[in-house]
Amino acid sequence: MTKRSMLSMLLVLAVPAFAFGAGGWAIITVDDLPEYLVAGQPTELSFVVRQHGMTPLDRLSPSIEAKGGGKMISVKAEPGKGSGRYSAVVNVPQPGEWTLTIASGFGPSKVTLLPVRAIAAGAVKPAATPDATRGARLFVAKGCVGCHVHGLVDRPTLVKIGPELTERRYPAAYLTKILGDPASMPVTRPGFRMPNLGLRDDEIRALVAFINSDPERP
Repeated sequence: MTKRSMLSMLLVLAVPAFAFGAGGWAIITVDDLPEYLVAGQPTELSFVVRQHGMTPLDRLSPSIEAKGGGKMISVKAEPGKGSGRYSAVVNVPQPGEWTLTIASGFGPSKVTLLPVRAIAAGAVKPAATPDATRGARLFVAKGCVGCHVHGLVDRPTLVKIGPELTERRYPAAYLTKILGDPASMPVTRPGFRMPNLGLRDDEIRALVAFINSDPERP
């Protein structure tokens, strides 16, 4: 694969640096996605809301809704430290699988995270999640799904600005560099660039594993 080909393919990993018309939409990026919850114990979730995936939005009233085992709880998020940042404390009442939906407070923009398991207090901690599986969860939680389609993630895409990623593969070292330092990717198409989400090394590793995974086994 030539460098030019890699750059062209990686354009599908960029988000627009411009607003799409006058409509309002936002992308939500979760700071630290928990691998599991503990029933009856509070978990703080912090996140950033960015208009059109780029500009942090202040003075919103986001909320988080959790559903599981026939129960539903809803909590309001409060402003956090930094522009466009908010946090909320989620405390699920029972073990089981829970689905969390974060409403941005900016029009109808929201994201439903992939289900997360809640264990009973005192239970043995679950084994570490495989990188590719965690990468799929991060693909949603970090807001990638807001602009990019991947067949292994059953979530709606807000703005389909590139071809589907399901069958695409990239050199791991190159993709790692781009995810860690988006500014290092030359601008080959005006109006498109990728925001720096401040991803940790372990998050980048998981996203690379997911994007390059076997379509049959995330």
